[in-house]
Amino acid sequence: MDMDRMKKIGRTMSVCMGITLSFFLSLVGNLMGSRQSGGFSVPGFILSFVLSTIVSLIIGFLVPMKKISDGFLKKHNLKQGELKARCAESLISDLIYTPVITLLMVALAYFMAMKQSGGMAQLHFLPMFLSSLIVCLIVGFILIFIFMPLFLKLIMKRNGG
Repeated sequence: MDMDRMKKIGRTMSVCMGITLSFFLSLVGNLMGSRQSGGFSVPGFILSFVLSTIVSLIIGFLVPMKKISDGFLKKHNLKQGELKARCAESLISDLIYTPVITLLMVALAYFMAMKQSGGMAQLHFLPMFLSSLIVCLIVGFILIFIFMPLFLKLIMKRNGG
């Protein structure tokens, strides 16, 4: 397969995975926040989804995920497609994308809550971030593990691979 087609597949994967992760992590983040704030916020969800999608796309276009994953698999003698390799690839992507997206979403929620309360909200950023990060890392890993091979299969089929 030529380099142009490989780059196109990589960019398409970055877009698909970025949008998918952003959608579900924004949903999870807003549902977690709704426990504390008393309700799910559609505007909050939309804002966090749009911002996290932008950040995901930036990460996807700047970070050579395929190179990093392939290097890790080679170094640890893992074969593409095996369960251990899929878990490793999912974990690598999860550790690169999810903390940044989660930090953004929690910061957004924190500053919005503080603004709405006139600075009176009894919120502590670090515990909010850490509890959200744990949940989002688990959700992110599962999403990446499920969707990455599905998207790759569809994209390869569409690009004659």
